[in-house]
Amino acid sequence: MSRWIGDTVQILEKCDGEVFGFYLNYFIFQGIFPSNYIHLKNACVKNKGQFEMVIPTEDSVITEMTSTLRDWGTMWKQLYVRNEGDLFHRLWHIMNEILDLRRQVLVGHLTHDRMKDVKRHITARLDWGNEQLGLDLVPRKEYAMVDPEEISITELYRLMEHRHRKKDTPVPASSHHLFVQMKSLMCSNLGEELEVIFSLFDSKENRPISERFFLRLNRNGLPKCPEKPERHCSLFVDLGSSELRKDIYITVHIIRIGRMGAGEKKNACNVQYRRPFGCAVLSIADLLAGDSKDDLVLKVYMCNTESDWYQIHENIIKKLNARYNLTGSNAGLAVSLQLLHGDIEQIRREYTSMFTHGVSITRKLGFSNIIMPGEMRNDLYITVERGEFEKGGKSVARNVEVTMHVVDSSGQILKDFISFGSGEPPASEYHSFVLYHNNGPRWAELLKLPIPVDKFRGAHIRCEFRHCSTKEKGEKKLFGFSFVPLMQENGRTLPDGTHELIVHKCEENTNLQDSGRYLKLPFSKGIFLGNNSQAVKTTKESFWITSFLCSTKLTQNGDMLDLLKWRTHPDKIAGCLSKLKEIDGSEIVKFLQDTLDTLFGILDENSQKYGSKVFDCLVHIINLLQDSKFHHFKPVMDTYIESHFAGALAYRDLIKVLKWHIDRVTEVELHEHIQEVLKAQEYIFKYIVQSRRLFSIATGGQNEEEFRCCIQELLMSVRFFLSQESKGASALSQLQAVFLSSFPSVYSELLKLFDVREVANLVHDTLGSLPTVMHGDESLQAVKLQSIGKTVESHLYTNPDSRYILLPVVLHHLHMHLQEQKDLIMCARILSNIFCLIKKNSSEKSVLEEIDVIVNSLLDILLRTILEITSRPQPSGSAMRLQFQDVTGEFVSCLLSLLRQMTDRHYQQLLDSFNTKENLRDFLLQIFTVFRILIRPEMFPKDWTVMRLVANNVIITTVLYLSDALRKNFLNENFDYKIWDSYFFLAVIFINQLCLQLEMFTPSKKKKVLEKYGDMRVTMGCEIFSMWQNLGEHKLHFIPALIGPFLEVTLIPQPDLRNVMIPIFHDMMDWEQRRSGNFKQVEAKLIDKLDSLMSEGKGDETYRELFNSILLKKIERETWRESGVSLIATVTRLMERLLDYRDCMKMGEVDGKKIGCTVSLLNFYKTELNKEEMYIRYIHKLYDLHLKAQNFTEAAYTLLLYDELLEWSDRPLREFLNYPMQTEWQRKECLHLTIIQNFDRGKCWENGIILCRKIAEQYESYYDYRNLSKMRMMEASLYDKIMDQQRLEPEFFRVGFYGKKFPFFLRNKEFVCRGHDYERLEAFQQRMLNEFPHAIAMQHANQPDETIFQAEAQYLQIYAVTPIPENQEVLQRDGIPDNIKSFYKVNHIWRFRYDRPFHKGTKDKENEFKSLWVERTTLILVQSLPGISRWFEVEKREVVEMSPLENATEVLENKNQQLRTLISQCQTRQMQNINPLTMCLNGVIDAAVNGGVARYQEAFFVKEYILNHPEDGEKITRLRELMLEQAQILEFGLAVHEKVVPQDMRPLHKKLVDQFFVMKSSLGIQEFSACVQASPVHFPNGSPRVCRNSIPVSMSPDGARVIPRRSPLSYPAVNRYSSSSLSSQASAEVSNITGQSESSDEVFNMQPSPSTSSLSSTHSASPNVTSSAPSSARASPLLSDKHKHSRENSCLSPRERPCSAIYPTPLETSQRMLFNHIGDGALPRSDSNLPGPDKAVNTTPSSWSLDSGKEARNTSESGKLISPPVPPRPAQTASPARHIASVSPSPAGRSPMKGSVQSFTPSPVEYHSSGLISNSPVLSGSYSSGISSLSRCSTSETSGFESQGSEPAVTVPSYSVSEEPVRKESKTPPPYSVYERTLKRPVPLPHSLSIPPTADPPALPPKPQLVRPNNLENSNRRTEQVPRPRPLPRKVSQL
Repeated sequence: MSRWIGDTVQILEKCDGEVFGFYLNYFIFQGIFPSNYIHLKNACVKNKGQFEMVIPTEDSVITEMTSTLRDWGTMWKQLYVRNEGDLFHRLWHIMNEILDLRRQVLVGHLTHDRMKDVKRHITARLDWGNEQLGLDLVPRKEYAMVDPEEISITELYRLMEHRHRKKDTPVPASSHHLFVQMKSLMCSNLGEELEVIFSLFDSKENRPISERFFLRLNRNGLPKCPEKPERHCSLFVDLGSSELRKDIYITVHIIRIGRMGAGEKKNACNVQYRRPFGCAVLSIADLLAGDSKDDLVLKVYMCNTESDWYQIHENIIKKLNARYNLTGSNAGLAVSLQLLHGDIEQIRREYTSMFTHGVSITRKLGFSNIIMPGEMRNDLYITVERGEFEKGGKSVARNVEVTMHVVDSSGQILKDFISFGSGEPPASEYHSFVLYHNNGPRWAELLKLPIPVDKFRGAHIRCEFRHCSTKEKGEKKLFGFSFVPLMQENGRTLPDGTHELIVHKCEENTNLQDSGRYLKLPFSKGIFLGNNSQAVKTTKESFWITSFLCSTKLTQNGDMLDLLKWRTHPDKIAGCLSKLKEIDGSEIVKFLQDTLDTLFGILDENSQKYGSKVFDCLVHIINLLQDSKFHHFKPVMDTYIESHFAGALAYRDLIKVLKWHIDRVTEVELHEHIQEVLKAQEYIFKYIVQSRRLFSIATGGQNEEEFRCCIQELLMSVRFFLSQESKGASALSQLQAVFLSSFPSVYSELLKLFDVREVANLVHDTLGSLPTVMHGDESLQAVKLQSIGKTVESHLYTNPDSRYILLPVVLHHLHMHLQEQKDLIMCARILSNIFCLIKKNSSEKSVLEEIDVIVNSLLDILLRTILEITSRPQPSGSAMRLQFQDVTGEFVSCLLSLLRQMTDRHYQQLLDSFNTKENLRDFLLQIFTVFRILIRPEMFPKDWTVMRLVANNVIITTVLYLSDALRKNFLNENFDYKIWDSYFFLAVIFINQLCLQLEMFTPSKKKKVLEKYGDMRVTMGCEIFSMWQNLGEHKLHFIPALIGPFLEVTLIPQPDLRNVMIPIFHDMMDWEQRRSGNFKQVEAKLIDKLDSLMSEGKGDETYRELFNSILLKKIERETWRESGVSLIATVTRLMERLLDYRDCMKMGEVDGKKIGCTVSLLNFYKTELNKEEMYIRYIHKLYDLHLKAQNFTEAAYTLLLYDELLEWSDRPLREFLNYPMQTEWQRKECLHLTIIQNFDRGKCWENGIILCRKIAEQYESYYDYRNLSKMRMMEASLYDKIMDQQRLEPEFFRVGFYGKKFPFFLRNKEFVCRGHDYERLEAFQQRMLNEFPHAIAMQHANQPDETIFQAEAQYLQIYAVTPIPENQEVLQRDGIPDNIKSFYKVNHIWRFRYDRPFHKGTKDKENEFKSLWVERTTLILVQSLPGISRWFEVEKREVVEMSPLENATEVLENKNQQLRTLISQCQTRQMQNINPLTMCLNGVIDAAVNGGVARYQEAFFVKEYILNHPEDGEKITRLRELMLEQAQILEFGLAVHEKVVPQDMRPLHKKLVDQFFVMKSSLGIQEFSACVQASPVHFPNGSPRVCRNSIPVSMSPDGARVIPRRSPLSYPAVNRYSSSSLSSQASAEVSNITGQSESSDEVFNMQPSPSTSSLSSTHSASPNVTSSAPSSARASPLLSDKHKHSRENSCLSPRERPCSAIYPTPLETSQRMLFNHIGDGALPRSDSNLPGPDKAVNTTPSSWSLDSGKEARNTSESGKLISPPVPPRPAQTASPARHIASVSPSPAGRSPMKGSVQSFTPSPVEYHSSGLISNSPVLSGSYSSGISSLSRCSTSETSGFESQGSEPAVTVPSYSVSEEPVRKESKTPPPYSVYERTLKRPVPLPHSLSIPPTADPPALPPKPQLVRPNNLENSNRRTEQVPRPRPLPRKVSQL
């Protein structure tokens, strides 16, 4: 058996070093492995057998660590995958730390305290990690996980709540500490040692509040002892929360040690003095924000006069700037400060390194806020304040230094009892700093004298005063001294306060070592020692000190001393007892034991006389300990009572006095005193009980009955006192409240003397005497309940015997409060405590009886209480809300505890206790409602899974009990719909709970849950099925209401649950079929709910298959099988689409898959299900997706689907989605405006115009002229945008999705996709592969075979296709700007094509073009593009083959078109770089010279081919025309090129000219004059374009045949050029064009380019350069290299393949119109390899182009905008250019002199709409410049067309500027009809976009011009009269 390190295996057998076993909990994985591979662990096995549990006997913390780390390991790796680096690294450190701690625990060498500490660390880190990873909160007790089955649910709730609260709301610390570390003093003028003194100063009370932290710095300003951290680090401890305020400051005083003057010379004096240096101050409030300030630099100030030094810190705080200044410009004190929170022991644990390395402790002055018993302190604080000295006969003031010593009674100086501060060890003497020349110096230096108590008596302080000379010797001369004794003879210590000491004068050599000589002298003014009457000389010199004693052993209070010495003064006892209440509490607690001994000694001495006074003093002391400051002294009193109390007779007097007070509670004047007595009753009873016990021990239990009677009488007085009723908050109720609050503490004392039952009965009677009135004093009611609560928490209640006695009275009071809904928090706590004592599975008789009592008393009221508090709105405040949640949780846990404890007998008794079915019904409804509340997610915090599972286990157990009652009592004639509905509703939401979805759990967690509870969903599901089967015919009541809930249950991925629940749907179908003959309701409900549920993430592919198979099997034998199968199939197909939709929606960004899936689902709802509301919902979902992806055109089309469903009516519509309640008209108007806006943003302005018109009609019909005006302006703006703004034409791509791994809506289907702007094939292919990362891109364009279709994979086949426009009329008409035509090339496209070249027959190696055929595939879509999606499915494929001749024709047409475009761009200077033109010319001429075009001649012009293919005569003629046309274009192109070619490319140009003549020779064209007629050359606007669109067209009756043009080979011999004259002459003529014409409108008029954007036409280059797509993109995905090479030689690059479908597939000659051109759709598109600036698109409106237009298709489809809003052309209105002559329908002859006369095309300006005429250039003779001069015949410069035969002669009109209005009205208006004249796909247009077809054109605003003339002759006559003007030069700004 293979194993991994860390696997756990269970051993079954062992033999010779091998063991046989299996993976723990995976019995099937068994095997043999070496025994030395494993480590044996001790374990115990529970439930041996199939479901046995192996539990290791190791420490539970170890077990938890192991399982938790395994769970974390998996999730930790996922953090890395999700790029959560921070948490990843933090968790990694925590895991390593836990592993280290785990090793320590496993080793087992830790002490008990250390083990406890390690476990605390482990659990803290486990909880942190679980919280960060979103895992469950673990309930723990003493660091070990608890089993929820082993403790009561209320206790479990409390553990969870405690951990949750600890996690969420940390308890604010009451104690704080300030850590200070001195770094350095930075100052420029150092050089002496320094003393730095830190202290805390209260500026509000103007006093220091802490001791001093004292440290020494060396001459460099650094700590003198850096190796001793305690010398430069200190912790200011025990700061209360009240001291963390902004007026508490850290003050730093700096003293220098050196010469008197800082600037003195070094040899001036050798004596060192302490001299002031500077002071710094910082408010502690600056630390509160961050708690830490590292490397803080404090500014150091110095006072202006030394006499202010004592208050310099106050001046700095008050900002009295005049009294101090900076010590230096760069002086600063560098310190590190940190504020720590918590008690000192906690700080020691958390900051062990701080205490390990060493830190000095700086205390507060005096005692801390809480005085701890056992705390030993005896510190005397002395502040050296000031002195007043005489000059002493000197002219200047003295320099006084004070030296202090502590001297004992024998006159010896005590060593090391003067402490300067915490950082320095104590010294034996103190030297003050010296103020220069100051007889009234103020020092204000604080010293601490830690003198032991035994040395205190007889000791005194001596201060010596010396004058410090500044002379060279630097002498210190003694001139006086003062002293003060520390203790008086009567034992009192020196009182606190300021003392003025006498300065006794003395000489320098006076011997002060003999203290006896001066101790007899007075030390303080007005105070003399003993009876010494020695006179004191009057002196003006004084010395002031302030003393403050902080001692736990010494007292300064005389009254205290008198009381303790009561035996010496018996007469003063009464007075001392009276004064005890006035003594400070700290003095009493210091001598607590002595005081108590004194009181009971006095009581024993004379109880009659002093009994009452002693009782009062005892009450005072007891109540003193209630104060928080002395609270910790209660254990001292307890110890005294247990160990030191000896008053065996005291109980009599105490009972007597206590009863006397209770009996007088009605006397108002005693109320205050009685209240104090009642507060102290706990300790009074302790003294009574202990006294009685001592008496019993001493006497052998005498007077026992008497004592019992006394206690009974006392409690009878109490009961009488408690039973008194008072109205409102009276004094009596206050006394009752005081008694009740402390009464429960008496129980434990009574138990020491009485039996448990006796005490329980006493307490029962006492609590039972409480009045039951609930409308009394509110505070009393609360205290009463608190007393009940303390009773339940007491030791008395834990005993089962006493509990049974007390429980009824406790439940009675609880019931009253719950009924009134008062004090719910306290009620909840009491109930929790009651249930905490009742363990699970406790089968003791007493417990069962208790449960009986609780059920009968509280179950009903408990249910009502939970309903009440959960129906209330939650409070707004966070604290109140927390409290509200706590109360709810407590009650819920109590209910769950009660239900879990109930047995079968309890349930049976409960159900039998209901007298009527109505009561039972109400109870069941109530408990079902409560259960639904308990299941709510917000009932417990989300990480309380343990609590939720326990609750669910209780609920399902209870439901199983109650379902029997439901079946027995509420079926058949007693059927009750409401209660059954409530039951099913509860069961459904129970199963759907998040905490029961085991599939979401980790494997270990899932295993634990299944082991403990099983899958509760399956249990409840089986119960639902069972209850459903019992309903019988009543099932009809729940159809279709329960379909949705049951469907939700079946969608849960639990196989057993699904197998149980899915058959219910068959049952519903069957009963519905019986009732109504069909199951439409079932079908409707199923479909509605499926959508909402699956969109929430429910359901999967397995469910779809299971649903289908189970139901199909169930209905096999039903009579309604066919309709059932249909329903199941429909639902299954819907599931397929919904699953696809959900999977797509999981993706992050919007992609085609999401949109395509939504379209599929939307169409399914419309076509198959006819669900209008769902259809509309998905319309808006699709709309939102499009907006997010910025597909604005598609978004508009999508919203149009909803618009079509609405009418212009006033029918009111309800609020729906984001629409308010409004009329149908208003909603349709809103939709129209939104759609127009999206069409505008998508640059589909033509469609927007149609909608503008539609809504304008509505405004006009309602006479809403304001909105009508706005709409007309909007429409006008859209027209402007069409003409002024550029539009990029998109590429189109065919995509095939093959393989079974694709979603249903894509599988084995092909689509055509509309690409994004600038998106080429490579980018599109990459995008698709990103959307389908597992797909394989197919590298060929052949149709895949069946193996690909059925493969378990994803295959993508992508190649570019060319759109085939429908609207050919607009594209073929001259004069329409490209801006307009470009719309028709790429919009409303149904058909697309792509070509594949191949060879048919024998391939001629010399000339492969003879056999080069093209397979052209046309794809027809189900909907036109653009539409509601960027891609649509291919509905039909048509494949045709093009012959080599047709292929050659197309190639030449494409190349000619490209040449025209480049020449045009070069002429109009749109081309910044002429390289594209140069390369194109070079490519064409070079290919022709080297045999490119000659190959066509060899292939198709030979006699053999003509004889073998007589049907191709016309095609051959057409090919010949194109060759000659190409020569003509090349000639003109060379002329343009010569004009603009740079100097360095002149040789190349010369080469091109020479090669061009070689090319002409190869074509058999020696001179054009030999074959060109005497007429202007066929470039109407100055370009060498054969007049493709200028011949008069005569249509045959069928409208399909066009009169063929005259062969271009027949040219009159008029224009003659030689090789030498061509270049120069052409260049001269071109200069006319390029110099005088800045606009395309003035050069020539050609058909528009089929480019996807004008970008590519700007930069068209030679085919090999401009083609950005590979050959597979546009022409031949399978073309071999050889084929590519041969095609390149004859201009057959990928861009020149005939892919552009500008006219229909050339199946018949008659179908090809002579004015059509084949343009390569790929050619004009921009090169993806060009840089950004080169892709700039020329936005100048252009009505001409050298590129031929694409063929358009004019087809309509419902729901689609097909045609743009161009007005319909009037039937008899035409441009003069279109109707120059009437042409006979007979075909024209082919002879050079008898062909059809070719006419000029008028100026392109004439084809502009009237609205745009202002943008057109001022015309000055369209034909006076350009190549018309180049090709002008020598015989007749201005001759028109010659009339031949029957064709009338037509004179070409000339126009002048004055004729502009005439030109305006002769414009050909664009068609406005949305219907085309030739509908190839007759699909009706949606009514929302269609304009009703009428004979007349739609109403348009009247134009101001004259009616356009229909008479051609009039038109000609008018134009002939106008002479041709000279051309006027134009400025660029006019463009």
